[in-house]
Amino acid sequence: MQPALHPLERQFQPSILTKINAPILDQQQIELWLKRDDLLHPVISGNKWRKLKYILNHALSLKSHTLISMGGVYSNHLHALAYIGQLLKLQTIGYIRGDPAGPLTPTLQDARAWGMTLKFVSRGDYRILRNHQNWDGLPGLQPGQYWLPEGGAQALALLGVAESASEITLPFDWLCVPCGTGTTLAGLINAIPGHSRAIGFAALKNAGFLNQEVGNLLQHPRDNWHINLDYHFGGFAQTSAPLMDFISEFQCGTGIILEPVYTGKMLFGLYDLIKKNTFKPGQKIIAIHTGGLQGNRGFL
Repeated sequence: MQPALHPLERQFQPSILTKINAPILDQQQIELWLKRDDLLHPVISGNKWRKLKYILNHALSLKSHTLISMGGVYSNHLHALAYIGQLLKLQTIGYIRGDPAGPLTPTLQDARAWGMTLKFVSRGDYRILRNHQNWDGLPGLQPGQYWLPEGGAQALALLGVAESASEITLPFDWLCVPCGTGTTLAGLINAIPGHSRAIGFAALKNAGFLNQEVGNLLQHPRDNWHINLDYHFGGFAQTSAPLMDFISEFQCGTGIILEPVYTGKMLFGLYDLIKKNTFKPGQKIIAIHTGGLQGNRGFL
């Protein structure tokens, strides 16, 4: 690990397992635990550090001075990257999907305050940016600049995600995680025991393509996983009254804060599947809270 990363990594707290208690779990005889990656760091929370850790190590090993990436106006990835850039004294540039007109979102205000240069691009140009996956694949990249694809969806990201799975000391039957790019799911599939199964809950509509994206990232083909496409609530960052009610009730019952883009949708879907007898009595499920709570500011 590059020396510059050691002081940063020491800031992180343990990701504990919290047992969830709810009548439906008792009725169905299901044991549910939440892996609290939301507690890792007040800013670089959840799977963002998991995915960025070894990417940053690679960038620093190349003596890169500028990190360039892409995201939406409430991107957890860009938010974390801008903060890390400030700490490591690296320049950061974010390509933002959307119109620069109007006030910046709180997420982008933070990113700019931490030194990130914001470059707004059309949705068409943003889709083109998604085609560039390698760290040196962005056209026009200058010496010392390092490209991170959307969400940090890069093979190196899987190494940090695998560490999350290695921290789980309880035996389990199912591991559940929200899916945006599918990178976190791929990293977990590579790392979990062969007898366990993984479920990704797609956060966006028409996300069948994620099956191929995840498959491409796996070290070897595995058949112990699938992606549920039924709980996107109309699309990425779309919500509904039932979803928001569930999140409120979950927070009141557990004291755990959720957000409606990723973890909230996953847990809604998971509870619904439990009600539908998808899991066998006596099975143990671990769900990963992928953080991103700063995004709640977009739903106030």
